Amino acid sequence: MPSPLELLSVEHLLSDEERDLRDAVRRFVDDRVRPGIADWYEVGLDEASARSLASDAGKLGLLGMHLSGYGCAGTNAVSYGLACMELEAGDSGVRSLVSVQGSLAMFAIWKFGSEEQKQRWLPGMAAGELIGCFGLTEPDFGSNPAGMRTRARPDGDAWVLDGTKMWITNGSIADVAVVWARCDDGEVRGFLVPAGTPGFSAPKIGKKLSLRASITSELVLEGVRLPADAVLPEVTGLRGPLSCLNEARFGIVFGALGAARDCLHAALDYAATRQVFDRPLAAFQLTQAKLADMALELQKGFLLALHLGRLKDAGELEPAQISLGKLNNVREALAIAHECRTILGANGITLEYPVLRHANNLESVLTYEGTSEVHQLVIGQALTGTSAFS
Repeated sequence: MPSPLELLSVEHLLSDEERDLRDAVRRFVDDRVRPGIADWYEVGLDEASARSLASDAGKLGLLGMHLSGYGCAGTNAVSYGLACMELEAGDSGVRSLVSVQGSLAMFAIWKFGSEEQKQRWLPGMAAGELIGCFGLTEPDFGSNPAGMRTRARPDGDAWVLDGTKMWITNGSIADVAVVWARCDDGEVRGFLVPAGTPGFSAPKIGKKLSLRASITSELVLEGVRLPADAVLPEVTGLRGPLSCLNEARFGIVFGALGAARDCLHAALDYAATRQVFDRPLAAFQLTQAKLADMALELQKGFLLALHLGRLKDAGELEPAQISLGKLNNVREALAIAHECRTILGANGITLEYPVLRHANNLESVLTYEGTSEVHQLVIGQALTGTSAFS
């Protein structure tokens, strides 16, 4: 069965190096993710499996792959996007593990950390020997990070942090947490909080119906005392965490397409073999109309993602353009997953097939790293010059 993306003959738009990296990640997903993903989704991903995945991803050079130095691969943005697409074709939770590690935790240290902080953390994180998480979202402040209540106050030659962060990928297995807190002067600053620091805990969030093959946690800081060199020195204000979020959102623009493509492959294979009224399901006009519409949206989404990747590699990508990509591609990927489920009928709700697993995961992707409504307002502000956020 040909790939839906082959209809537009897009292979020539990628360099040899980009195709080779994409294919290597696809093999990684086939070998390391697909054999266990149904069980991980059903029972939840345990710490040992998560660390093993991170280690193998590190050996392949996927962690912080778009960063340079400190053991990072230094690939271009398009290669990183293609890797995210292949990872999310396996599962959104696996892509989340890699993107939170590289685009949030590692990027924050790489972009805003001191040389000592970079040397301490980045090589181990690039190798998958150390896990990082990113603490911005709070129980009452998701789309409005400016309202954060986590506080950092100076105390002699140290800092003391108090607060709570919520919905933190990798939190309970992280060796270091990048935590954003408001200081007494009103500015937001980033802090590196090593696991095991007194007063710091990361209880795991359970009973999830989405991203079950991903570890999600709360971060609790109760009088956490940190040395002066724990603060990220090169940034103050929300510009810091928001620039990290833009890195992660870019990966999602590609990643969501991987989940959609995997659903469409499953639907195509199923429709070709499922007999209905003595004919293959694929032979019915309504089925072909569904498949045609989904393939069209998948290909349009890929061309959009690739265009944004080329802009990013040229240093010309703007935040509103990332919002365009995430809004469109996640929304269309979710619609494709739902439509594919209708083709599979009752079989579509089982873990024998990937479709409903992807659909459930995409419900989370739709709202994390900025909800669809937030991205609509970012685009609206770019169009009108007027902010509707407040």
